[in-house]
Amino acid sequence: IFFFSLLLLLKCCFLLNKNPVEGFSAGLIEDSDLYRWEVLIIGPPDTLYEGGVFKAHLTFPKDYPLRPPKMKFITDIWHPNVDKNGDVCISILHEPGEDKYGYEKPEERWLPIHTVETIMISVISMLADPNGDSPANVDAAKEWREDRHGAFKRKVARCVRKSQETAFE
Repeated sequence: IFFFSLLLLLKCCFLLNKNPVEGFSAGLIEDSDLYRWEVLIIGPPDTLYEGGVFKAHLTFPKDYPLRPPKMKFITDIWHPNVDKNGDVCISILHEPGEDKYGYEKPEERWLPIHTVETIMISVISMLADPNGDSPANVDAAKEWREDRHGAFKRKVARCVRKSQETAFE
């Protein structure tokens, strides 16, 4: 499986560079390591994150695509589904199979057919439409529910400004 995962990631990297997808760019952190990627996500239009340029890392397991990668924002981001350390918590990145808490259906969780592109489309969708029912950042979820146009909006605006200043460092 190790060799297969290397080939799959190499192909994915090649295709994304050949045919970029709107809303993000992705590539290797180091040319010698196909398992560690850096992505730049453009804040989706008509959302509080619009104008932001958010950097994140994807770390793939050696048995990819049987198991999902981990995703961590490097740029500060205030969002209900991103914990305070930057770790992204969405169904598509959860281990395959049954959810022991019964919250997610197996088909909502990781499936080996997912690619960097499908992951990034899900993350961009998450930015546009947070899931406040299953938060990784309880404080952000509370603000999103109770004061979306006040404190939550101000914190997101601060993150967007900071992301613009640090995007290409």
